[in-house]
Amino acid sequence: MKNEKLYKIIVAAMMAALTCVATMIIRIPSPMQGYVNLGDAVVLMCGWILGPVYGVAAAGIGSMLADILAAYPHYAPGTLVIKAVVALIAYVLFTALRRGKEQNTKNLILPLVISGIAGEIAMVVLYFVYASLLLGKGWAAAASIPGNLMQGLVGIIVGAALYVLISKALPHLFKE
Repeated sequence: MKNEKLYKIIVAAMMAALTCVATMIIRIPSPMQGYVNLGDAVVLMCGWILGPVYGVAAAGIGSMLADILAAYPHYAPGTLVIKAVVALIAYVLFTALRRGKEQNTKNLILPLVISGIAGEIAMVVLYFVYASLLLGKGWAAAASIPGNLMQGLVGIIVGAALYVLISKALPHLFKE
């Protein structure tokens, strides 16, 4: 493709915007408390689709912007790094697990789920560390673990489903 770098920058910018919107606007009631959003689904897709540079940047920046715009600026620096790490873990594991396999729905599900689980476990642990140590909440930060686990579960399910659907509808995005 001609101008492939420009194309990736444009897609990354759109994914960052989608991450921000999915985090701020799309809310699903949670049995834990409050709601979960679809931001993590897009964060995982950033890693799976865009890879280690553009995907990591889109996931981190889009999530950070959501914190800033939603009046949680004290979480913005941590969110930038944490969501970037989630996208990176998802990319690395997904790429390793599907290497050498034909790209079809059957061969995608397990790599998507395993890489999503690893990324979301990192998210839960890193938010706990960030809130307990850097924000000074101590062990009280553990109260956010159940909600973050629910957030991660929704992100994995929705993200994997969207990836499979989009990979069928827009196969040119998924060529290596």
